[in-house]
Amino acid sequence: MAIRSSIFALGCGAGVLAYAALASADVNIPFSRSTLPNGMTVILHEDHAIPMVVVNVSYNVGSRFEKAGRTGFAHLFEHLMFMGTRRAPTKAFDAWMEASGGSNNAWTSQDRTDYYDVGANTSLDLLLWLEADRLRDLGPLMTHDKLNAQRDVVRNERRQTSENTPYGKVELRLPELLYPASHPYHHPVVGSHEDLEAATVDDTKAFFATYYDPANASLVVAGDFEPNAVKDKINRYFGAIPSRGKPIDPGAPNFLDTKTTLTGVVREAMEDNVELPKIIMAWQTPRHFAPGDAELDLISVALAGGKASRLYKALVYDQKLAQSVDASQDSGTLGSRFEVDVMARPGVSLDALEAAIDKELAAVRNAPLSGAELERAKNMVETSFVMRAESLRERAALLNMYEAEVGDPGYAEKDLTRYRVATTTSIQKVAEAYLVPNARVILRVVPKKESGK
Repeated sequence: MAIRSSIFALGCGAGVLAYAALASADVNIPFSRSTLPNGMTVILHEDHAIPMVVVNVSYNVGSRFEKAGRTGFAHLFEHLMFMGTRRAPTKAFDAWMEASGGSNNAWTSQDRTDYYDVGANTSLDLLLWLEADRLRDLGPLMTHDKLNAQRDVVRNERRQTSENTPYGKVELRLPELLYPASHPYHHPVVGSHEDLEAATVDDTKAFFATYYDPANASLVVAGDFEPNAVKDKINRYFGAIPSRGKPIDPGAPNFLDTKTTLTGVVREAMEDNVELPKIIMAWQTPRHFAPGDAELDLISVALAGGKASRLYKALVYDQKLAQSVDASQDSGTLGSRFEVDVMARPGVSLDALEAAIDKELAAVRNAPLSGAELERAKNMVETSFVMRAESLRERAALLNMYEAEVGDPGYAEKDLTRYRVATTTSIQKVAEAYLVPNARVILRVVPKKESGK
């Protein structure tokens, strides 16, 4: 469903390579970029190492584009896009692709919806044709039966991944606490049962016609292909699809680069079917690629990136207050969320645990990280990026992410530079500015039998 669009998306548990070696590595992803007459962006990345290809189609539509009363549409459409057309009936999309040795998947975030197909180089013609076919015809051919089938799937997914999963309700509730009702990030990506039930065929057709437009899409083809032949196929399959023009982004500039909307501490306790209580703290922080975003990624590593991190050492190892710790900068195009999650050990007071977390956060605000901490955090970021870029599928995803968010598919080097130039002083200033104790959400998840303690 939702996925983080960052070079650091693989996390920091993959191991640390020598920073000096990585810092000198060429991390650029070669590409060529063009635009079809209908406005569709086309990005080609050749790699003849193995006879594989990836087709990645990114649409600039996520949950923040949804209207009140119709939440969950972007994610619902991620599922509806596999429901078939006149030429490729329901189930044929997967069946034909798998018969050729290929596979596919998709994800939806607050900001984008991304579809990717992977297969042998001999399957490229089929992959391109299938993506073009559903872009052209899926919306107009939507039916009540197709809508009902995927509506039920999405509602079950909400139950399985959020409502009936330990601590899963946090992802449903936290956005509502962190952002006001008027903010595009206020509701979760999966939407509500009520809004999904209220969706009509006309609603879905209108959503498709607005956002599933060539001018609102970027196509990446990566792997083992001959450029001229691929360009001819892309022009033939995608070039003739009509466009209504790129839709207006409802989230910008109204919500772009605004200061935090939190004016105090928002507290809530939530009961759940869990064994151990957990404390979740969250702050509104700078958007992806804005000043401070990279520093907060590095802070998350210093706080919870492995057993040498501050929260792990203090709360898990030394004081034995916590069962587990986590911290992350969840970056978005309008703004980001810095989150600290700490699960308590049995019998530990949540008040004592919160005080211990706050002590570690205050230490990050009040004094610079050590040089060793900064070097370790930078190593982890670079390692994560290098490991991600080894995958052809991930390189295609990065090209489309950079195109969507900064308008430059070749942004990899500049992206990593944000982390390379960070200093202990700049990190402390960012912590002081954003991880403030009086403008945050503190959500406690408690076992039902311990409610009220």
